[in-house]
Amino acid sequence: MTKLTETQTIILSTGAQRPYNMALPLPKGLAGAAAKMAVNRMIALGWLQEVDANIRRGEPLWRETGDGHGTTLVVTDSGLLAIGIEPVEAQKTTPIHNGVVEMPVPKPPTRRAGTKQALLIKMLQAPTGATMEEIISATGWQAHSARGAMSGALGKKLGLVVTSAKEADRGRVYRIGQPAH
Repeated sequence: MTKLTETQTIILSTGAQRPYNMALPLPKGLAGAAAKMAVNRMIALGWLQEVDANIRRGEPLWRETGDGHGTTLVVTDSGLLAIGIEPVEAQKTTPIHNGVVEMPVPKPPTRRAGTKQALLIKMLQAPTGATMEEIISATGWQAHSARGAMSGALGKKLGLVVTSAKEADRGRVYRIGQPAH
């Protein structure tokens, strides 16, 4: 399995939180040749895919293809799996008038056993919670990846509330509280 770079992790995590898993816009500071190189590598790995952009919906363009058309980038199922998120099956598209196709409505995210995300949830649900050092040690993630997973995958995707409190003997301890409404 290919190890993700910080840039790849940010692009995939951010895209996973957007409607239709839209990978654009790319992170600030990533532009030009560096952006092209990063995106082409992620397309080659199967983590991103170029799709026709829906200009009516105002989707950001990755590149123009001419005649007012262009492509945008979406995170693929492989890209979601690379960051520990189980892809959800979308409903089939429903055509509407004038040949325009409505985008699929995704099912709620599902949790998959045996993943680092599942391990993180288990650690945070324990009465003792988990420190950042414990999370890093158990998952092998960098601190920014662990924080991103707690905020993005757990908080925004799964609706879990991750709290933290500073404890005298352990430092900052993270726990899962009540689901967000």
